[in-house]
Amino acid sequence: MEAGQGSVNDGSAWQTSAPVTVCLLGNFRLFKGNQPIAVRNNGKMEALLCTLALRGEQGIPRDQLLQAIWPESDNSTLAGQALHSLVHYLHKSLGGIIGAAPILHVDGYYCLNTQSGIAVDVGQFEALINAANRDWRAGKYPSAVELYRHALDLYRGDLCSSTTIHALVERERLRALHLTVLARVADFYFADEDYAGCLDYASRLLRFDPCREDAHRFMMRCYVRLGERAQALRQYRLCAAVLQAEFEATPELATTALFHSIQSDPGSV
Repeated sequence: MEAGQGSVNDGSAWQTSAPVTVCLLGNFRLFKGNQPIAVRNNGKMEALLCTLALRGEQGIPRDQLLQAIWPESDNSTLAGQALHSLVHYLHKSLGGIIGAAPILHVDGYYCLNTQSGIAVDVGQFEALINAANRDWRAGKYPSAVELYRHALDLYRGDLCSSTTIHALVERERLRALHLTVLARVADFYFADEDYAGCLDYASRLLRFDPCREDAHRFMMRCYVRLGERAQALRQYRLCAAVLQAEFEATPELATTALFHSIQSDPGSV
C-alpha cells in the first residue's frame, strides 16, 4: 500500500477519529486518518476488505470468504494460500497503524478487528441515522436533522461491493435507507418554510431515484411557494415523462391533483 494525495471530502470529520477507515459507499477507498491509501493486488485486496467490512463483527466462514474472493477458482489450496498472503500483507501494512492485527481468524471465521481502530463508513452511516432517529422520536428535530445531514455526507454513492447475494441485499437496504433520510430532511425543511433547503434535498433524492413522486411533489410545492409557478408545472411534466419512460406508468392521483391545483389555484398549494 502507498499513501495517496488529498483528503476526505465534506463529512470526513466522522471518519478521521479512526486510525483506519474502510469506505464502501461509492467507490472503494481506504484511509489512514484522513489520508487516502492506495490498494493494490489486482482487486483481491479490495474484495477482501469489502467482504469483511460488510460482515461486521460476526465475520464470515473461511470457505465462504474464499468463494467470495476467488469464485472462479476450483483449487481451494491455492486460494487459501492467496488468502493467507493477503492477510499477511494487511497485517504488515495496517498493523503498525492500529497497533493490532487488522483481521482476526477465530474458530474458522474471518472478521475485521473493528475493536482495534478500523472503522467502516457503512457502520458510521447507520450509527448516525440511529442517533438521529432517537432525537427525532424525542422531538429534537434540529439536532436530528444535523445528524441526518452528516450521515448523508457519508453516502457518496451506492455500496461499491455487489458480487455476492449478501452484498446485493445490503446495497438495496442501504440505498432505501439513504432515500428515506433524504425525504425526511426535505420534509423538515418544507415544514420549516426553508424552500431552498427543501429543493436541495428533494433534488438530491431525485438524482438517486428519478421516479420518487414524493420528491417531485416537494419540488412542485416549493416552486409555487417561491413564486415559480411555471417551473412547478414543468416539474410535473418531468415526473410524468420519467414514469412513462421507466415503467410505462402515469403519476399518482396525489401528484396529478397537485398539478391541477397549481394550474387553477396556486394560492391553495
